[in-house]
Amino acid sequence: MDKKNALRAGALAAGTTLMMLLMSSPALALARDDGDDPGKGLSVAQTLGLYVLLPLVLFAVIAGLVMVLDKSHKKKDVTSSNINVKGEAKAKA
Repeated sequence: MDKKNALRAGALAAGTTLMMLLMSSPALALARDDGDDPGKGLSVAQTLGLYVLLPLVLFAVIAGLVMVLDKSHKKKDVTSSNINVKGEAKAKA
């Protein structure tokens, strides 16, 4: 019974994707709308800088600030990492 439902769901997803691909024609992108005034395009370096390097730099800055400014771990470490489990008693023989 589960195979039949999975097959139906797969067929529905494939059919929906195919219909959407057929309905969206790339030729419609060539027709300009009224008032459309696109600027010049970005170069490869500008595109990589804007969509790859800038997010990486922002992530690094935010992660660095969080690590530097986080002082709560050293003050309030109540987990088992600060418990001494070695015994101090010595056996006398």
